[in-house]
Amino acid sequence: MLPKLIVIAGTNASGKSDLGVKLAKHYGGEIVSADSRQVFRRLDLGSGKITPEEMDGVPHHLLDICDPGEFFSMADFQRLAYEAIDDIIARGKPAFLVGGTGLYINAVADGYMLSNKMPDLSYRAKLEELSTETLYRMLMEQRPNCDVERRNRNRVMRLLEKIHDGDDVIPSKEPRYETLRLGVTWPREELCRRIDLRMTRRFAEGMLEEVQGLLDDGVDTTFLFKLGLEYRIITQYLTGVIESREELETLLGTAIKQFAKRQMTWFRRDESIHWLDMQNDPVAQACQLIDAFYS
Repeated sequence: MLPKLIVIAGTNASGKSDLGVKLAKHYGGEIVSADSRQVFRRLDLGSGKITPEEMDGVPHHLLDICDPGEFFSMADFQRLAYEAIDDIIARGKPAFLVGGTGLYINAVADGYMLSNKMPDLSYRAKLEELSTETLYRMLMEQRPNCDVERRNRNRVMRLLEKIHDGDDVIPSKEPRYETLRLGVTWPREELCRRIDLRMTRRFAEGMLEEVQGLLDDGVDTTFLFKLGLEYRIITQYLTGVIESREELETLLGTAIKQFAKRQMTWFRRDESIHWLDMQNDPVAQACQLIDAFYS
């Protein structure tokens, strides 16, 4: 019998972190974050990282584990997530995997068999010089049946690197956990409103200053661009590519909403996710599902 894992997946600004805290606190559990940007120190406001106050005493794992610019792969995440989850379960506590990075969630929940090969950095540098459309065309020429979003530059590049390194493009799976998967989102109009409110709050809390501090300390713009969304667009503003604050906020708001839509497209593919009605006591709905899962 496989150990049990509860997954809480959701879009930007959906409230998944808050729900995760409430459920983990209720069941005496701990949270493993599944976010590709929150693993980096000093990427706080731009990544929407939960604050110590918001954690409300619930232990969180896989936050702030490497410095900006360090190489960190999905295989690195999977390995560390397995270690954290196994430790939580070994101490007799429920483990909650909470986040919005679909690949990270699936790597752990589905048990992707991943390679630990180090990337060929010279090949990566060559790929960095090419447009996203060119990279996608290269991938389709080599793997025409590969299912990947053509605008997901990081994912397309990673698949090209795996081909170059001789890895299997489509990983096999060996699940380590029995999972209950809970989904968190809102009707589109309400989600857009929440995204706008959160963006306004984060600007007021110093999101621009956070990115400027990274630039001042020598964090490479290429790294910030690859992070996408807030870090890419704010870096463009701070370096003069985007000329006005109004244009910055318009572009960023649109980009976050488009990303949330792509997140939903990804998560909707998984028919095992139980979608919670966030407007009708989602904690009670989740508790009912979790109680049945553990019984």
